[in-house]
Amino acid sequence: MRILICLLFVQLFTVQTFAHEGGHGTPTKQWHFINDTKTIQADFIQKDGDKVYLADENHNILTYNYADFIAKDQQYILETSDWITYQNTLLETQNSSSVDYTQLYLILGLGLLVFAGFSYSSKTKNSRIAFSGFGVILLIMGCKNSTSTSSSKMAANSIPFLETIFGRFDKVNTRHDDTYFYIESNGIPDHEMMTGISNWQQQVPINHDYSGNNAWAIPLQPELAEHPLSTKDNFMKGAIAIAVNGIPIFNPLNNRGEDANAIGELDQWGGHCGRADDYHYHLPPTHLQAQVGADKPIAYALDGFPVYGETTEALDENLGRFTSDSTYQYHFVKTYPYFIAAMRGTVKINPQTQAPENEIMPQAKTRGVRPDLRPLRGAEIVDFSNPSPNQYSLTYTVDSLSHKINYGWDAANTYTFEFVNPDGTSETATYTRK
Repeated sequence: MRILICLLFVQLFTVQTFAHEGGHGTPTKQWHFINDTKTIQADFIQKDGDKVYLADENHNILTYNYADFIAKDQQYILETSDWITYQNTLLETQNSSSVDYTQLYLILGLGLLVFAGFSYSSKTKNSRIAFSGFGVILLIMGCKNSTSTSSSKMAANSIPFLETIFGRFDKVNTRHDDTYFYIESNGIPDHEMMTGISNWQQQVPINHDYSGNNAWAIPLQPELAEHPLSTKDNFMKGAIAIAVNGIPIFNPLNNRGEDANAIGELDQWGGHCGRADDYHYHLPPTHLQAQVGADKPIAYALDGFPVYGETTEALDENLGRFTSDSTYQYHFVKTYPYFIAAMRGTVKINPQTQAPENEIMPQAKTRGVRPDLRPLRGAEIVDFSNPSPNQYSLTYTVDSLSHKINYGWDAANTYTFEFVNPDGTSETATYTRK
């Protein structure tokens, strides 16, 4: 009911302030529809769920379904609605949920003054416009101040939904407290890894303990950031999202600011290993869509918003969109920046890091077992297998010669690496994780 009242006030404001002498004002935008060749001229008022409200040249309020508009107009609706939401958030964050009776009395008094002034000046059009415009401003303030909350919070994440999504994978455990939803895993996905990498730093996937105090954490109550942080200039250290199979997702740019996908650092699933032999993605794992369902997220960003696969819906400059139920979600696209062009939600930054190599907190940590190595020029990984539990074999070629690394670990956290040369000779190295 309050929405309709506010819409009527906006309509009154439009009639009084934008009418020209001898006629009505002309709306500023032309709208196009998917299944209709006709267009209409109307001004945007607001988007409420799937409904879009417009005002025509006669100041009638028109209602359409969001899906009826062409993609360009849908983009305009989302961007305009986003801007309105942002402006409303700024106003609401300045107000408390308690009633300010002094302000209330002031508004009522000024309202009476406006009414008296409008009646007195009814013979002069300019005065009528001025008083009506001022009156609508006060009335809109009343609409805004009638809200009972005062933050930029979005809809809270549903714990049962999160448990369902992450619970599809046997290696993933979940828990939660009042602030975060925690994801625990051993850092090893069920799918094959490493095959297809042509720019390799000689790292291989080993297990990592992402559990307990070192679990991945998703905020239960995401909030919109006043100034979204670009992933082009931030977050080149650590993860920015966690896939539903418990594997972290890093910035599409590596820590040197290079597109890891474009320079051949990633395997066929969008992942590779860091210097701690930790497997992670640099692209959203879209292959997981088949396991979770086409309408389900494949990851969650560390700001609390979900990450989905490709979509035909219009996306904003952050590669996300507001949905009909007033939530926000990111989507994957096939070209850089691939996903999360800017972090739309608020995040905590590790104070010991600086942009561009700053990282989001909380952040799970890795523990390697051997010294980190450097890129092996000309190497290409051609095969990767898992012959038995905790035992792996990686095959790579250099100058058409085949090399192999057989490695694994036991229950005592002893890691054994066998490096097999093209002539069949080999060297072995053993490490213990403390």
